Amino acid sequence: MEVVRESEWIRWLRRAKRLIKLAVYMTLLGSFAILLLLLFLRSQPLPAAAIHQTTIIYDSNGEVLDSLHQGENRTVVPLKDISPWLAQATVAIEDRYFWQHYGFDLKRLAMAAYIDLKNMSKAQGASTITQQLAKNLYLTNDKTWDRKIKEALLSVQLELNYSKEEILEKYLNQIYYGHSAYGAQAAAQTYFGKDAKELTLAESAMLAAIPKGPTYYSPLTNYENAKQRQKLVLEAMQRDGYITAEQADRAYAEKLVFTTKEERKDPSYAPYFRDYIASLVQEKYGIDGETFRHGGLKIYTTLDLGMQKKAEEAIAKNFSNSNPDLQTALIAMEPSTGKIRALVGGRDYAKSQYNRVFSLRQPGSSFKAFLYLAALQQGYTPLTEMKSEPTVFTYDNGKQYIPSNFGGHYAYDYITMQQAIATSDNIYAVKTIEQLTPKALADEARAVGITSPLQEVPSLALGASPVSPYEMAVAYSTIANKGQRVEPIAIEKIVDSDGSVLIEEKEQKTQVADPVASFLLTQMMQTVFEPQGTAHRVADRLNRPVAGKTGSTDYDAWLAGFTPQLTTIVWVGYDEGKKIDPVKDAMLAAPIWADFTESALQDQPPALFDSPVGTVSVYIDPANGKLATEHCPNPRLVYLAKGTEPTEYCTEHLPTPETPPKPPKPPEKPSFWHRMGKLLTP
Repeated sequence: MEVVRESEWIRWLRRAKRLIKLAVYMTLLGSFAILLLLLFLRSQPLPAAAIHQTTIIYDSNGEVLDSLHQGENRTVVPLKDISPWLAQATVAIEDRYFWQHYGFDLKRLAMAAYIDLKNMSKAQGASTITQQLAKNLYLTNDKTWDRKIKEALLSVQLELNYSKEEILEKYLNQIYYGHSAYGAQAAAQTYFGKDAKELTLAESAMLAAIPKGPTYYSPLTNYENAKQRQKLVLEAMQRDGYITAEQADRAYAEKLVFTTKEERKDPSYAPYFRDYIASLVQEKYGIDGETFRHGGLKIYTTLDLGMQKKAEEAIAKNFSNSNPDLQTALIAMEPSTGKIRALVGGRDYAKSQYNRVFSLRQPGSSFKAFLYLAALQQGYTPLTEMKSEPTVFTYDNGKQYIPSNFGGHYAYDYITMQQAIATSDNIYAVKTIEQLTPKALADEARAVGITSPLQEVPSLALGASPVSPYEMAVAYSTIANKGQRVEPIAIEKIVDSDGSVLIEEKEQKTQVADPVASFLLTQMMQTVFEPQGTAHRVADRLNRPVAGKTGSTDYDAWLAGFTPQLTTIVWVGYDEGKKIDPVKDAMLAAPIWADFTESALQDQPPALFDSPVGTVSVYIDPANGKLATEHCPNPRLVYLAKGTEPTEYCTEHLPTPETPPKPPKPPEKPSFWHRMGKLLTP
């Protein structure tokens, strides 16, 4: 019997050895399989993850014009720019063994699997931070075994490809905190109006409490629930040694100051300008729509939000009693740089998104500025005279053109170019284009910035060819800039989410007109705001030198003008072929222009138009164009190109033929512009 028992014992030992050996083989095989799996996962690229980030549009002073996120407001920041309190609070409440595990917590996973099997469901979660990140980046929220297996594999891949710090950084930039805020930076701004790196312990614990249930634990809508969970977060931080009991108590007792509802509203200014920016980003710079809307771009524009608001205020003030269908457009640009400072494309963006700054309308007499610029460059002077009277013009082998002055008013005498500009005399203008040729005017207009097609006919002198306010802003800025055309700039710089500069605009200047001719035209266009000028009614609203030109047709009213610092174009009219009222409607362009110009530049001192080398100023007798003497009753100061000034003195008003002519003294009651010039001259 003892032999039999010994034999059984030996057989049992042999079976045990075989089982141990098999277990070792299986362990080695399993380890090898795991190693192969890890090597395979390490070699495979992670799926592409589309992380939506908020694109922000700024004005020239760094004010936010708009945030583009379409319900997913996110700004990705590095871990160093997130408060350590928030990182610690998140780990403590979401995944206390985050720093020890390799993507998933086996103990939590086993417990979750047991509960799921027991209840025959897949509702129990055991997700680590890494698993949550994998799900948020690459997977759906489906509660299936297939999704959970993929989640586990992707979690391992994340752990193999990134450090723990990198995973935590991605997680903190990915999770949802409620109220459209994704990621720590957006959450900090949404709830506390500060950057994520500035969060206190109490604020961090409050934010870390939210992702468990963004609606249920939002302190903005369910404060008591949020406070209870904040306490759990602080207790978890204390448990894991991040803070002491005293710190937890102080943080829980701290009174938190949340943003107001008004502060949480997304900024949204200058809607027509924002639409223009969107078109530039995609059409001019070739950035696709998805990147523009969700790529976390920082777009730095030239718009001055202060000036923009004043433009809108000037329009609202002057349109308060107007026809509700009457429309307007305004664009303001720095003539020296081309930077667009204000843009209003219509009266009410909510009712009509059509941007009238780019619509083509007949400019009327405001187009004459380019005619006279061309004339000055071909030998005309501000004193060149032509007779203002009803005239029939014949062109193109017998075709007749019969223009008329507004209201049928004619001088029935010879007038100078300066007078023609001030009174907007149409006969003088058509006589000028007849002598220059329509082609010369079209060429000049194109040189200074007009890009729309132009009909080379006599009526071009009176603005018969439609152009846009945008083109007029460029062209008038060229005159203001002494003949130097500057390409308009609306975007100064575009920076991507990584901080790389994608686009950076530089000023582009081209000398296209004679500086002296441009200056002489500028001086003459100042008379538009003097008595007898077509915009004299708004002179009392202005406290600085300005130059400009009115323009009107049956359907359009314009005032185009500038100071040395700012060019502004204002158009008023109807969208659908409706004539404007010559009194109620047509009179609105000038006051809008004046109110905006004065308020937009109220913080800048008045500036003179600098005269270039090659100009001279003399007093003349306007009745005969000769040099005025001290005895002339109405001497007038005019600027001329050097060498074109009169050399003969007026002798009509001398007491005796023997009286030697002397230049006049400055008038006792000089005009506003002369007073301003004296005030500003060093």
